Amino acid sequence: MGRATARRRVTRVRAGVATAVRPDTVVGEEPLEIRVGGRALAVTMRTPGDDMDLALGFLLGEGMIAGAADVASMRYCVGRGEASGRGEASGRGEASGRGEASGKGEAAGGDGAVDADGRPTYNVLDVALAPGVAPPEVDVTRNFYTTSSCGLCGKASIDAVRLRSRFTVADDPLLLDAATVTGLPDALRAGQRLFATTGGLHAAALAGVDGVLRAVREDVGRHNAVDKVIGAAVRDGLVPLSGHALVVSGRASFELVQKAWMAGVPMLVAVSAPSTLAVDLAEEAGMTLAGFVRGDSMNIYTGAHRVALA
Repeated sequence: MGRATARRRVTRVRAGVATAVRPDTVVGEEPLEIRVGGRALAVTMRTPGDDMDLALGFLLGEGMIAGAADVASMRYCVGRGEASGRGEASGRGEASGRGEASGKGEAAGGDGAVDADGRPTYNVLDVALAPGVAPPEVDVTRNFYTTSSCGLCGKASIDAVRLRSRFTVADDPLLLDAATVTGLPDALRAGQRLFATTGGLHAAALAGVDGVLRAVREDVGRHNAVDKVIGAAVRDGLVPLSGHALVVSGRASFELVQKAWMAGVPMLVAVSAPSTLAVDLAEEAGMTLAGFVRGDSMNIYTGAHRVALA
């Protein structure tokens, strides 16, 4: 599992008595700095793994790209003017295998790219946009610092929070049986490989009309898990995600509804509760929002016409 997990010593206590001292598996959490054209755009606290999918999903969710064709390449910054050969890929997921940086070295090195011993951290990822794609505005109102619990916390103005999707979901004809919808959380849980060993991750996945999950992703941050699964869809050329439901392992927040809308997803299925803003945004978008989806029951807050009921 690599850096996604680590072993740490834990003291087990039962009824106030220490019963054992032994190593335990703990979920990994490290910063990822996303750069665009060599300029820092965002830092997010994430579980290492699927970083390029995370970056693609983040850029789509912020309205900076429309799909894989808007990204020329992505590479880890490893310091000393070199890019990582293992980390270079295009927005369509095509690994180049070359690993060379440009002659100017703008994708290289800098703070966080190497550790104290000069070894690459693989915590800095640089995205090169395709020719003709406008670079993002980098200023104090658009810079992002996101924690594992909040994907919007780094934005400095209310206007920077609210985005408008380029995709319409209100007329999406998706229709799922109620039993298919209520079965999605269990299917998601069955696909959470890291959660089974750590108990400490959120998860997200996409489901089609058959209820089969694709691209299950886990992360210490719920918004990162969503970015990773949407980024995988971007890489595969599936955006807009018409005819799909986004399934999340926790609550449905405003930012998750917004990320779903930005990707053209017509249905969001959450294990826990939605917020008022999440319901309002789903209503505005014409999206189906189901919460408390557990066992054979659920609450449908918006868009009930997409769930076939008896």
